[in-house]
Amino acid sequence: MDKDERDILDLLKDELDFIEKGGYGRSVRTPWKETSAFQDSLTCINFGDPSRARPCDECHLIDFVPPEHRSDHVPCHQIPLNNAGDTLEELELRDNQSKMETAVKDWLHATIERIESERAG
Repeated sequence: MDKDERDILDLLKDELDFIEKGGYGRSVRTPWKETSAFQDSLTCINFGDPSRARPCDECHLIDFVPPEHRSDHVPCHQIPLNNAGDTLEELELRDNQSKMETAVKDWLHATIERIESERAG
């Protein structure tokens, strides 16, 4: 199994930039199609590949997924995003795009800060 060779810090920063620029809003070309956080951005190792050829355990985000959810169909949607343990899956089910995006942005900010701090030593 080959782990994604991209740097996790760069991926998370790019994801944050993507969200802050409205990345998960409805597309003008396909307004009927819902977007899926993490899966519909360059963060996903299968982005643009409808066959999802690469297994999710090759993705850096798997490191943030609780072990009991790592074999789920979309494991990155089981990442606890806050102290309450809210996940993308739960927030998407509540159908509150704004709350979901805020939770993801907050998680990204905190995770980026933690990784930068760890690397600074």
